[in-house]
Amino acid sequence: MVGTNLKTETTSLMEKRSALEAEMNAVIDRLCRPDGPGLSGNLVDSEGFPRSDIDIPMVRAERRRLSELRNDHKEITDKINGNIQLLHSARLSIVSTSVKDSDNGAGADNQHPSIVSAVASASLNDSVPTDSPAAMNVDVIVSRPFAIIDEITDSSPAAEDGLQLGDQVVKFGKVEAGDNLLERLANESQTNQGNAVPVAIIRQGAPINLTVTPRVWQGRGLLGCHFRIL
Repeated sequence: MVGTNLKTETTSLMEKRSALEAEMNAVIDRLCRPDGPGLSGNLVDSEGFPRSDIDIPMVRAERRRLSELRNDHKEITDKINGNIQLLHSARLSIVSTSVKDSDNGAGADNQHPSIVSAVASASLNDSVPTDSPAAMNVDVIVSRPFAIIDEITDSSPAAEDGLQLGDQVVKFGKVEAGDNLLERLANESQTNQGNAVPVAIIRQGAPINLTVTPRVWQGRGLLGCHFRIL
């Protein structure tokens, strides 16, 4: 019963997180539209006066809302990860109990050690990165994005190769969730300059695989986009 309740809670949290991500993407799209202020662009002109080409109160409200959504997203993600760890631990416990029961029924001498190893290995292989419902015995696997593309320049390598504003990055070459992500992303781009890099993203809730080739172009950097770490 506890496991069932935890699965139900986690599934509900995932649905809430998807709704948050959809709203975050909508806010980002509005802020980053052509001639828009972006996520952190100045709200004053070169002379220090409020810009007349944008609705400053609206922009401030949108940025404030985006900040709230990011905080809610992190809180829900942490809760999902904790639930999945508990569910996966319960599965490992069930497998261990089943093996012990088999030993008691058939006799320890008749239980080949490789069977125990195989069961443990299979159970560990079922483990996927946190923030995936695989531990809940569901079919859909949702990987955890570690960054979102919050700025992208037209005609840049990133744009030409298919990346879009709001794409959530699950994997960029060899880079996945972890520490020093911005540095690792930069190193991955520099190391693979001129070579296609496989990229796994989530776009509007759907997983997409594509390749991006870091290269020199008329703009800054090798990609022409900005990764915001989640």
